[in-house]
Amino acid sequence: MHDKLQSEAMTAMADIDTSSDKTSFWRKTPESAALLAFLLAEIVFFSLSSPYFLTWGNWVNVITALSITGVLAAGGTMLLIAGQFDLSVGSGVAFVALIMALTVNSIGIVPASALAMLVGMAIGVINGFLVTKIGVNALITTLGTLAIFRGLTQSIGGGKNMLIANFDWAIWRPFLNIPLSALVFVLVAIVVGIVLKRTVFGRSIYAIGANENAARLVGIKTKRVVFLGFSLSGAFIGLGGLMSASQLGSTSGTTGLGLELAVVTAVILGGTSLKGGTGTMFGTVIGLLIVGVLNNGLTLMNINSSWQQAATGFLLILAVSFDQLRQRLVGGR
Repeated sequence: MHDKLQSEAMTAMADIDTSSDKTSFWRKTPESAALLAFLLAEIVFFSLSSPYFLTWGNWVNVITALSITGVLAAGGTMLLIAGQFDLSVGSGVAFVALIMALTVNSIGIVPASALAMLVGMAIGVINGFLVTKIGVNALITTLGTLAIFRGLTQSIGGGKNMLIANFDWAIWRPFLNIPLSALVFVLVAIVVGIVLKRTVFGRSIYAIGANENAARLVGIKTKRVVFLGFSLSGAFIGLGGLMSASQLGSTSGTTGLGLELAVVTAVILGGTSLKGGTGTMFGTVIGLLIVGVLNNGLTLMNINSSWQQAATGFLLILAVSFDQLRQRLVGGR
């Protein structure tokens, strides 16, 4: 019986690989081309609308503005490829920044930063434990922890704006006048892209998202891999919280609001399927740029921020609709 199951699992995995080969052109190349074409159209439109759009300083502003979202989206990409979600990123960033604000004056910048990073990682570990060990659905788990850590941030912080002095590393400009936070995002994107494409862990992520049962039967420790994915997402929450605290020089109960929507929009817009098994970090970066360029261009055109939020929501619906259409075109799973 075991041999039969192993045979069926190997056949299923082979089918996945074959299907991937047959449909890779339709699932990746046209999608990337469409995303790049949309981004190019945005650039052309906004460059004609504002003389400041194509300046180096403005593009530095675009990358800097999406740096925190981008770091969080790196973890979100890995998890969604595996068929999982983490909606606690925004409240997690706020809680990490709060811990930094509460401890920096008493224990110093370096110990407080280390503690804040550990808190971020702990959020990921909690999410991973509930999903893989207890068996709670990832959507429910992270909605719950979203509410928990937002509530803790507002209760412990008292709803006040808390200053964080002498913690401005994220706005240092060591290279080509680019803030360090933007360089951190670029580095994270490169590393995660390599991990997904070139490591056993990355291939396991894709296999789990494509067919978790088949992945388990061929020897992949699915729960361990998913747990590690949530833990890494927690590490990015910690890093994002420190970046937020450094960029703003303060934190409050509203820090990180809306980051969940921004991350999900960028990841799905970048081609990562809601069903799991497909997606790239490159696609996520393009998705981030599409959203970032849109917001920046609308700001230069003096469009109200509420309309920018509406445009982001429209992009999310458009991305999900495109994902569903693409799944039908390639036969789905």
